[in-house]
Amino acid sequence: MFKNTKAQTNNVGLILGLIFGIASLVIAVIIFFVIVSTLTDANLLTAGRTTETVVNETGGYINSTGYQLAGLDSFYIPGGINILQAYNGTDGTIFIAGNYSVSSTGIVTNATVWFSDTANFTYTNSVYSSEEQAEDNLAGNFTTGVDNVSSKIPTVLLIAAIVLILGVLVLLVGAWQRMRIGGGSI
Repeated sequence: MFKNTKAQTNNVGLILGLIFGIASLVIAVIIFFVIVSTLTDANLLTAGRTTETVVNETGGYINSTGYQLAGLDSFYIPGGINILQAYNGTDGTIFIAGNYSVSSTGIVTNATVWFSDTANFTYTNSVYSSEEQAEDNLAGNFTTGVDNVSSKIPTVLLIAAIVLILGVLVLLVGAWQRMRIGGGSI
């Protein structure tokens, strides 16, 4: 005859979909991280790099506190800075390169006890290509996006847990109603 399907719903599909959806999201994030990391590490986009020259940057100094070169391009390559000439801004005396050093981020400090309060600099700096800039932005935006999504994961998992618990309860109620053998009163 006819089966009583009252309170019998198929929540297994919902539960499996929930589990596979979360697992797929995790796998997709891992794959994207691998792709972005591989592109970044492969240095495939280095052909378009350029070198910019800054001539006679004034107002600098050479001492132990360090002077940050101001004319660096915003997309300069750390370590790609080369001081061509440093000289006294007052009398034009050229400073010998052994008396100062430049860090990979463009901070000039004295390398010996010698120092100068007025220094002008002429230097070059290597600049990333627009493709490398886009790649860097992609990696940064992707990381920011993952950070934003991961901050929401506890909420998503809480909702998923509630749906899972409700699904199990519906299945149990359906099984309980199937197992009831007649009703009667005492």
